[in-house]
Amino acid sequence: MAEQRLALLGPHGLDAAGAETLLPALDAACAAGDVAAVILRLAGADERSLTALVKRASAITQAREAALVIACSDFTGDLVQVAARGGADGLHLDKPRDPASDLGDLRGRLRDGRILGAGGFESKHIAMEAGEAGVDYLMFGGLYPDGVAPEPETVRARAGWWAEIFECPCVAVAATEAEVPDLVATGSEFIGLESAIWLAGSEGVARVQALLGDVAG
Repeated sequence: MAEQRLALLGPHGLDAAGAETLLPALDAACAAGDVAAVILRLAGADERSLTALVKRASAITQAREAALVIACSDFTGDLVQVAARGGADGLHLDKPRDPASDLGDLRGRLRDGRILGAGGFESKHIAMEAGEAGVDYLMFGGLYPDGVAPEPETVRARAGWWAEIFECPCVAVAATEAEVPDLVATGSEFIGLESAIWLAGSEGVARVQALLGDVAG
């Protein structure tokens, strides 16, 4: 099995007020494990406010050598510009309605090797279309905006199916720490951790890292 690394997911609707608690916890969590990426799901705001928040987060992730990927479904402006100006490493899009068009447009506009990821797939067919659109990873699982978690069995099955067949990396997301061992067994390149696992303390990240092996270096 190839080396597996961690991806940390922030809560839905992160704003400047929530960042006061989240960012120090994020720094501690990144120090506790081999975190490859952080996916922040931001609340809609004006471009200046979003850019300022992304700059604060990117300062932490850059220091910890983790990629910062941002999502903001409620933002009607140009999220590509927000990512570029804020220092984010890429964008994440959930539930692309037309993967070839939605993701293809973003793929063409992202420059300097920035990351494009996608998730929230309701069928294997949509997942395969997203993979063909040139994404850098697919994400299976992850809380819905209303806080409900998808069925762990479905996440495990979809992640295992993808990891076995396709070359495009995938992130298998655990909503609780108890779900992690089964997701590790899928062979997914990245194990995603919802904020409930790491936001209250870095101990959860350390325990998950122990399942994956010692931190590189």
